Amino acid sequence: MAIEVKGEPTPNPNAMKFTANQVLFEGPGSASFKKGQDTDHPLAKELLALDGVDNIFGFQDFVTVNKEMGAEWDSLLPEIEAAFEKVYE
Repeated sequence: MAIEVKGEPTPNPNAMKFTANQVLFEGPGSASFKKGQDTDHPLAKELLALDGVDNIFGFQDFVTVNKEMGAEWDSLLPEIEAAFEKVYE
């Protein structure tokens, strides 16, 4: 089954929430990762490798992506979508 992801804005203009039709982060707790932090989580690794992504916060079927101040969502969104497709193809 292909992954389906829906992006939506948050009250913070530098953050967007992406909800998927499957579990992204296993386990009972949440996960947060900052740029430059080592992680074995495939989606976190792909998202943090993108220019303009500062940090992410994930829990079960969603991830919130926080961008760096100078980054633009218009250029980041296609890259975020490609990261999901690469990890969950």
